[in-house]
Amino acid sequence: MAFASGLPGTAMSFPEDLDRDRLRALQAERLRSLVGDVLGGNAFWRGRLRDAGFEDLGALSERLQDLEVLSELPVCSKADLVSDQEAEQPYGSNLSEPLSAYTRLHQTSGTTGRPLRWLDTPAAWSNLLEAWAQIFRIAGAVSSDRFAFPFSFGPFIGFWAAFEGAAAAGHLCLPGGGMSSAARLQLIEDNQATVVCCTPTYALRLAEVASEQGVDLVGGSVRMLIVAGEPGGSVPGIRDAIEAAWGAGVIDHWGMTELGPLAVECEAAPGGMHVLETECIAEVVDSERLQPVAAGEQGELLITTLRRSGSPVLRYRTGDLVEVDPKPCGCGRALLRLRGGILGRSDDMITVRGNNVFPSSIEAVIRSVEGVAEFRVLLGSEGPLDRLSVEIEPVAGVAEDALSDTVAAAIRATFNFGADVAAVASGTLPRFELKGRRFVRE
Repeated sequence: MAFASGLPGTAMSFPEDLDRDRLRALQAERLRSLVGDVLGGNAFWRGRLRDAGFEDLGALSERLQDLEVLSELPVCSKADLVSDQEAEQPYGSNLSEPLSAYTRLHQTSGTTGRPLRWLDTPAAWSNLLEAWAQIFRIAGAVSSDRFAFPFSFGPFIGFWAAFEGAAAAGHLCLPGGGMSSAARLQLIEDNQATVVCCTPTYALRLAEVASEQGVDLVGGSVRMLIVAGEPGGSVPGIRDAIEAAWGAGVIDHWGMTELGPLAVECEAAPGGMHVLETECIAEVVDSERLQPVAAGEQGELLITTLRRSGSPVLRYRTGDLVEVDPKPCGCGRALLRLRGGILGRSDDMITVRGNNVFPSSIEAVIRSVEGVAEFRVLLGSEGPLDRLSVEIEPVAGVAEDALSDTVAAAIRATFNFGADVAAVASGTLPRFELKGRRFVRE
């Protein structure tokens, strides 16, 4: 199915502007093609589907004209992919083409275990660039925007495809690999960048460095930050801190190394993310029973990629908890919308004195207190109960005792449990360029 350039609501439209019926038809077409034409040469998926009782991929492809049949297929987890790569080193057997056909390698950051390597063919990579084109349009990028990427450009997939996608769309793109934070701020200022792509953690770190060096971010050229890689862009306290420090809007984006860029907040209706349903099929299920939940109920996000055919995934357990917004979005698009973005991770929940909380929720409360430059949360045991301690690094000139008391009071008022809060000297706590690691279990 081909798409032409145009504006939403006109005869010529972008793929993200399709109505529900055309979206479903496109998904069915791409899913049938994936199963019938691609998976036959993929040892990983051929084996998994055969073990689940699906011997004839051609017959399965025909049945998948009804997208509800997808729920009959087995789910897949990161542990399954890691085990496959350990058994078939170094890249595993989830390869639909000969190894010589692959030209891109990326790997996960390894924050939840052994890094997972991921290969892409030129065709699959081109599809990722098209996905980023959708993301930029939904976010509200305009032709005159200049993009800055204060990013390491290592094996972590990060904003690699975003950089190339923005360049392909005709934007000036500023690479910030191998530079200090101060040098990156100078790069942004010298070139009058209007869009910055980074993690929420690094957006705050750049703001801290700017404050130390007297750089006026609020009066600068940046009008939008597209953030990804960790919770924060959709967490009010963190989002507010970034927007206040930069004087610019925040657009949250979601993706994974093994999935690609798949969701983004729209400019018209902040507070949720649209899923790129031309690139994937999303399901929201109960994490225990793996059965669908009703719209508006929290569940785990499962993803089937449709155009990353060199290394596809079917019904992949992301571990991310979301809620489908049953109401139409103000932007007018029919794309599935995740209310509040990514709400947490099923494997990140912690229990403190009988209260189940997500680290992102604790961070949001700490960030809501003015005067906190950086923090670290220590989780320990006190008999049968977990206890929570917080180290905070105050902004220069802020009274330590008063700040500690305010943070402790905010945590108690929000979660109904106490935390030991102590201030530490300036420069004590680590800073992060990519994903922050602020929660430590003792």
